[in-house]
Amino acid sequence: MKVWALTGGIGMGKSTAADTFRRLGIPVFDADAAVHRLQGPGGTAVRAIEAAFPGTTSPTPRGPRVDREALRRAVLGNDAALKRLEAIVHPLVRQEERRFLAQARRRGARLVVLDIPLLFETGGEGRADAVIVVTAPSAIQRARVLRRKGMTEERLKAILARQVPDALRRSRADHLIHTGLSRNHAQRAVRRVVAAEALPPAPPLIPLPDPAP
Repeated sequence: MKVWALTGGIGMGKSTAADTFRRLGIPVFDADAAVHRLQGPGGTAVRAIEAAFPGTTSPTPRGPRVDREALRRAVLGNDAALKRLEAIVHPLVRQEERRFLAQARRRGARLVVLDIPLLFETGGEGRADAVIVVTAPSAIQRARVLRRKGMTEERLKAILARQVPDALRRSRADHLIHTGLSRNHAQRAVRRVVAAEALPPAPPLIPLPDPAP
């Protein structure tokens, strides 16, 4: 089974690329979605986060959940706090990833995609057979992100400071997906990557001998 990693900075159009892989029938592991589950009501990370950052969780009928805005304020601009949070969350996300890969193998998948925003920042590229980077001009990236609810210039600056620069990310890519033109253009680029990395044909089944009479 081939494992590809999909990554890109905030606002670069990674969701469009990931959705296109799914529409092509390729299983995709979404690291961000895993984090949301871990921090959601009754999530595995909730208790550890409350212990490390008191006051950042709140009760719900389905169990306590992380208040993401409170947690963001607790770690914003604090490298030590951010590292403490990552030490809680990253191993749990890896566990989810391993379960995804094991399930894909059991189902006979020949190709899967790991959608990991902080791939290079966490050294995750070594777990993939190829790295696909989604990119767009910085002006388009900025405009997309600032349209998001609650986003500010200060918050965007803090997020970008944590991420590998786009130029470096592109220099380490096996394939690039440009999303600055249109959604259709990006979707066609994904299809070209899949075609270029065509999987070898499945080996023929070897017939078993008839059982002895």
